Amino acid sequence: MSAARSSTATATTGTASPAYLSPCGRFAPTPSGPLHLGSLLAAAGSYLNVRSRGGRWLLRIDDLDRARCIPGLAGTFQATLESFGFEWDGDVQFQSDRIETYAEAVTALQAGNHCYPCRCSRASIAAAQIADPSSEPIYPGTCRDDKSAGNQPHALRFRIGADAADVPFFDAFQGEVRQDCRREAGDFVIQRRDGPVAYHLAVVVDDELQGVTEVVRGADLLTSTPRQILLQRSLGYRTPRYGHLPLLTEPDGQKLAKSRRAVPLETDDAPRQLWQALNWLEQAPPAALSSAPVREIWSWAIANWRPERLEGRRERRLEDRQEP
Repeated sequence: MSAARSSTATATTGTASPAYLSPCGRFAPTPSGPLHLGSLLAAAGSYLNVRSRGGRWLLRIDDLDRARCIPGLAGTFQATLESFGFEWDGDVQFQSDRIETYAEAVTALQAGNHCYPCRCSRASIAAAQIADPSSEPIYPGTCRDDKSAGNQPHALRFRIGADAADVPFFDAFQGEVRQDCRREAGDFVIQRRDGPVAYHLAVVVDDELQGVTEVVRGADLLTSTPRQILLQRSLGYRTPRYGHLPLLTEPDGQKLAKSRRAVPLETDDAPRQLWQALNWLEQAPPAALSSAPVREIWSWAIANWRPERLEGRRERRLEDRQEP
């Protein structure tokens, strides 16, 4: 990344740093496909929420699942974000550089009896699902007390205690949220059978190490948050403030699919697409900004950020698109 696009602030790396007292957000895309309009909306919402209060904004590449990552795409991400006027603090961080740190977190969870070996396959769990077949299968706890599970190829699952299963939290945009993790999610994987740690654990470790104080992302991850809070509590981490933005969806309400609506961001059309993202974020940008330089658009957006306009909004259908 060019130095011109990175400020001189340094990311927090310890739990006692006073830098944690100032707002710090992040954008953490996975290089498994090009950035699209949904990516832009999430990045812009996160960026505005901290920049409007003079905070830091970090760029992290979630490249832990190497099988899904496309070589060279992380560099393309940085160039694309620069074209849209994003400026991040410090160096870009990569999950693939933290393998040993994640392993230490797994060891800590094992030492605290917060996880256990699970030999169940995805197919067997799905077959046991008796609720809504279209929903994510809830693990029934098959291996919770199976002392022999660790003698076979296995994953590691987080053990949700009955006394800690109910997790309430306040979301900056969605208000009060509560989930009974044991009933609605079940014991979840923190380390896969083939070795890598799972998303929930990696992202929790990352946010703690980088001193992230607020996580602003799409509403599709809203139900993941209580599980991440459980991990934070078990590891003795701080819990950031959370805010879940409306998710861009197909006209029928389905998650944005690989279609003409999920086309990669167009750097040559950055002003108009950035204007559109602000519109989807309910910020009502002036029509004249759609052809202004991106720096001018950001100047207006940061000064006029009104997060309260997103209250309770969990999706924005692309049929709602407004042109300048």
